Formats: sequence, structure tokens, C-alpha cells
Amino acid sequence: MDREEASKLLHDSRIKIDEMDEKLIDLIEKRTSLARDIVNAKLVLGIEIEDKKREEYIQAKIKEIARKKNIDEIKLTRIIKILTDMSKEEQKRILRR
Repeated sequence: MDREEASKLLHDSRIKIDEMDEKLIDLIEKRTSLARDIVNAKLVLGIEIEDKKREEYIQAKIKEIARKKNIDEIKLTRIIKILTDMSKEEQKRILRR
């Protein structure tokens, strides 16, 4: 690969990453928006916002996926923990209304 090819590859790869970042952000927004449905269901079912069994299930599922896809398990678990925390914060915000 020469410099011109390397430069094009770098440029094209960065464009793809930018597009993926936008899609990831859209998915995070959609995931977070489900908090209203979740909190309403939890209220009817008498379930606390903090659902340790669900969180344990999610963490186990993420670890399995990470292993299958050869992704760093610890880092992926951290990312999903952040998403879970965002959902819980949104549920708490909805309850305060």
C-alpha cells in the first residue's frame, strides 16, 4: 500500500466510523426512550427501578456475547452498565414528574 492508498483508506474508514457513531447514538436514544414503558410496567407490577435480577441477566448475556464475538468483555460490560444506568436515571426522572 502506498501513501495515497493509505490516506484514502484512513479517510474512508473515518467516514464509516462517523456514520456508525451516529447510528449508535440513534440506538441509544431509542433504548433510553423505552424507559417510560418500562417504568409504567414496573409501577403496575410493583417492581422497583433497581431490578438486580435483570441487571445480572444483562451482564451475563453481555459477557457471553463478548466471548462469542471476541470483544473485550470488561469494556463491553462497562458500556452496557452505562446504558443501564442511563435507563434507570430516565425512569427516575419520569417518576419525579
